[in-house]
Amino acid sequence: MLQAVLLDISGVLYEDDQPLPGAVQAVRLLQDKGCPLRLITNTSRQGRAAIHRKLTGMGFAVAPEQIFTAPQAVLRHVRAHGLRPYCLIHPGLEEEFADLLDLPGPNAVVLGDAEMRFDYAHLDRAFQLLIEGAPLISMGDNRYFRGQGALHLDAGPFMRALEYAAGTTALVLGKPSAAFFASALDDLGVRADATLMIGDDVIADVQGALSAGLKACLVRTGKYRDGDEAQAPAAWVAADLAHAVERYC
Repeated sequence: MLQAVLLDISGVLYEDDQPLPGAVQAVRLLQDKGCPLRLITNTSRQGRAAIHRKLTGMGFAVAPEQIFTAPQAVLRHVRAHGLRPYCLIHPGLEEEFADLLDLPGPNAVVLGDAEMRFDYAHLDRAFQLLIEGAPLISMGDNRYFRGQGALHLDAGPFMRALEYAAGTTALVLGKPSAAFFASALDDLGVRADATLMIGDDVIADVQGALSAGLKACLVRTGKYRDGDEAQAPAAWVAADLAHAVERYC
């Protein structure tokens, strides 16, 4: 029996700043059932407060503490290990990372979806630190995301380029990392095998959840592409979040 549900955000709850049909009602149904819930995301162009404002503005009745992000996981790790990171991140995250920006003598590289900051100067600065032995800490290794009706490059391709150039391996603290799912489960206080992950990304959401011992449901919205379900035959499949909640929760 399910004890809790994890929901991806973009592509599951909304697309292009509009809630997907039935998504607001599906989240409300989970809340009414008293189902422990976390909205989890690798989104690294905005902090949790901005995500919460966006969701509540769309009509989703969620509390800030129900949102669990990859940037939060990275912040916890950096602070716990006393690191001084060079932050190659999006301007939208600067408020959340304010106390870690421009520290002298950086000894780590933190990577998010930096968008227009993925230029030669910024990437080369990160490379110089990595080649000297600094660890690479990434908010995710997603290849792309969906926005404004099209697919766009995410942080993953740039992470891979830095790994290749510096001969290093990134510590990924977003989906599909088992550590990220473990953190979300710990936050909820539930077991992996009694938790369902619902997402649109067959690799980051579904394969990641299954590998971490969770149940998983792939929805045919967001970045879903025809045939994705063949990559995760153990996953449940639903047309959208509303159908997933009605059928499996």
